[in-house]
Amino acid sequence: MISLGYFILYNFFSKAIKLIFILIIAFSSLAYSAPSKKQTIRALYVPLADHYAALVAYDRYKNKMIHANFQILQMKNWDFLRAYFQSGKADMAYVMSPLAMDMYHRNPNFKWIGLMHRDGNALAINELIKEKMKLVENRIHRKPDNQLAVALAQLLQERGQSTSIGVPHILSTHSVVLYQYLKNNGLQLTINEDNSKAVHLLPVAPHKAPGFIKGNSNRAIPAAFEQSLPWADIVETDKFGYIAWYSKDVLPSPHGHVECIAIATDKAITDKFLATKEVMDYIKIAGNDIEQARDQGGEALDDIVRIIQNHIPAHSKDAIIASLDPHLNVINYHSLNIDKPGLKLIMNFAVEAKILEKEIDIEQFSAPQFDN
Repeated sequence: MISLGYFILYNFFSKAIKLIFILIIAFSSLAYSAPSKKQTIRALYVPLADHYAALVAYDRYKNKMIHANFQILQMKNWDFLRAYFQSGKADMAYVMSPLAMDMYHRNPNFKWIGLMHRDGNALAINELIKEKMKLVENRIHRKPDNQLAVALAQLLQERGQSTSIGVPHILSTHSVVLYQYLKNNGLQLTINEDNSKAVHLLPVAPHKAPGFIKGNSNRAIPAAFEQSLPWADIVETDKFGYIAWYSKDVLPSPHGHVECIAIATDKAITDKFLATKEVMDYIKIAGNDIEQARDQGGEALDDIVRIIQNHIPAHSKDAIIASLDPHLNVINYHSLNIDKPGLKLIMNFAVEAKILEKEIDIEQFSAPQFDN
């Protein structure tokens, strides 16, 4: 149990860090000539735990912004987000890193300005796969050992066909994580129909992933999905599936692996720099708010849940709390500055897996002036 003195000290330093962050934003703004009025920054997001910091930033800090009229627009899937962003109707978007790199390769008219979170996805399985494994009760102890790989290999032999695993998009960090897990255990995946491979990657929109598990279970078909939180937590909290492991244990990193990143158009960076940077800075503050609330629990966490459900009612309170469990620590909102080595790791695996067509120039892709 944390002592009262430690708790008070923790609270003091957390508030001090937030105050310093806000002062940095204020003083950095003085270095530029302020625009005569607020400039609209329209940002696109998909309803995932990946983008919770943007929701908190909008709810808590929108009216405190000096330069930005911050607007958020929810997209129903990744392809729609991609098309909308590339239409020129948005200034920012929060995008899975392989998808963002593919977008940049095809039309380099935007830059990477920061991270939205680290880690944050998990592999969920239905009962037909779980019965071939021995999952421990406590999720914190479920690691990417060879159990799932052995089960998938057995299913390939028994059924003569690949097991479909849903991912939010082929160009996703989720695909990269799954590729690396399978490679570590001597298995392969396929994007096309190829029943010689253990796993068939199947694009499934995140909000449809629980239904994908349910539907296949009802037809007695083994199935799984690799998705962002809280969708994997939903299948277990609602008792129709199980989490097998979390991505943080497949791609371990001191701060957490790169996942969703924030991008901004070249036009927004040139014409609305102060407003764009202000939004990104407040996202980092909101990330700290989430981290503080998950440690404190109680009313602090309840307020974060309220904000999230106001924008994403499909995320249940239980699933949100499970996703933000500080003991599991399977997603985090620390260290949201540009992380070039972290992105390069994802890019290298994505190219190796033929998920990403080619490498990009990460130096050219990055906008380091957004780092604090």
